[in-house]
Amino acid sequence: MSLNQGVDPRTGQPVGDPIPDTGPEQVRSAVRRAADCAPRLAGMSYADRGRLLNALATALRQHDDELIELADRETALGRPRLPGELARTAAQLDMFADVLRDGAFCEAVIDRPDANAVPPHGDLRRMLVPLGPVAVFAASNFPFAFSVLGGDTASALAAGCPVVVKAHPGHPGLSQRVADLATEALAEAGAPDGTLSVVHGYEAGPALVTDPSIRAVGFTGSTGGGRALYDLAVGRDDPIPFYGELGSVNPVVVTEAAVEARGREIAEGLAGSFRLGTGQFCTKPGVVLVPADSGFDAQVADVVRPSEPTPMLTARMRDAYQAGLAAFTDVPGVRAVVAAEPLDADGHDVLPAVLAVDAETFAAHADVLAGECFGPVTVLVEYRDRDSLHRALRAVPGSLTGSLHAEPGDPAAADVVATLRDGVGRIIVNGWPTGVAVTWSQHHGGPWPATTDPLHTSVGATAIRRFLRPVSYQDVPDELLPAELQDANPLGIPRRVDGALT
Repeated sequence: MSLNQGVDPRTGQPVGDPIPDTGPEQVRSAVRRAADCAPRLAGMSYADRGRLLNALATALRQHDDELIELADRETALGRPRLPGELARTAAQLDMFADVLRDGAFCEAVIDRPDANAVPPHGDLRRMLVPLGPVAVFAASNFPFAFSVLGGDTASALAAGCPVVVKAHPGHPGLSQRVADLATEALAEAGAPDGTLSVVHGYEAGPALVTDPSIRAVGFTGSTGGGRALYDLAVGRDDPIPFYGELGSVNPVVVTEAAVEARGREIAEGLAGSFRLGTGQFCTKPGVVLVPADSGFDAQVADVVRPSEPTPMLTARMRDAYQAGLAAFTDVPGVRAVVAAEPLDADGHDVLPAVLAVDAETFAAHADVLAGECFGPVTVLVEYRDRDSLHRALRAVPGSLTGSLHAEPGDPAAADVVATLRDGVGRIIVNGWPTGVAVTWSQHHGGPWPATTDPLHTSVGATAIRRFLRPVSYQDVPDELLPAELQDANPLGIPRRVDGALT
């Protein structure tokens, strides 16, 4: 049996106790327990389900120092990043408890009998119900917010779906400790056994996706790994939804007027954003379209060159970063504004890089240059006119975000926003994409390859929608209807009745 052990990215040395892989029978057992408890979890009141989420948030806060120390040993993300991420994760759990208390998420709709409608109809009522057990794949780069109790888990539990989490091998000790605390908190709050389980090991992933009791998958990770699991999910005899967040380069457009007005400020913002977390953010600005001969490259170089080495999360990610840089610089016409030579160190340290290329070359080689390179690198794409700008921008594949830096009344702004809208899930003006607010209005998704399903978000209140399906009730007596659809509205939730919101 293989073992998973954390590694300190600063030193490259193992830390913590080894965690054994979860064997095939143990995976099946975890899924069976999830399937057995699914009807009971789905049948809990919204208030009781919300209390489960509040209990998980409380457990994180009560053990914050211990968990932050564990996370730092396995990820080297340090302070203030890790305390902020833990606080965000706890707040996200509390937010989904609020979503449940609000009740609108179930989309209750009632159409009373209408003999004059075309065509006439009887009594029709519709709402969303839980899908069933969900498999969640934890991410490497957010050991709290996209891991055992991250957004996929929180939204699935809020929907009434038990969760089996595939822990990420980059932080196995932290994952197991969070799982133990979560299991204890859920039991004390009255959750049925099997509500949340955690499994470890590479083989556990395909086993989860193909288990017939799993009804949906949430995934955050690489395009290659996500696509392989997606193919398994849709290739089943009974295909299931696979909500994958994969690769994203998050284009940024800087207009000529913006460079002239505040080029240094924009350069500093870019440097901070693409280096944040050693460039290991899914929202990192990887492609920045700037006016040619504007001097912006020199301004960025001036800010970035003094950078100190910082560690990537794993040796594999460090090596992939170096390979990605080599692939970029092998494209004729690409020049290094700030070069990043490999470091001779025991840990996973790397240096940031800034590359530049003209818009025409970028568009011609977008298969390479518009690919995601996880790590602290950004590519400046230098355009000479509006046509070359938009050709290059349209060569960027689907992304989570698209940003514009422009001045008031900037003539280029409207066309850029329109082009961005076609290829991204979130548009930002005069800001940077790193940092994703957890709110009711947030959308964290986008066209392929940013996600496998651009209709849904993995962050924000509407992330719950991924793990629900609609059911209509036709001419069902009031006493047989779920409380959400009964005439008296005993839950007091928002509903649409005969076309009007009430």
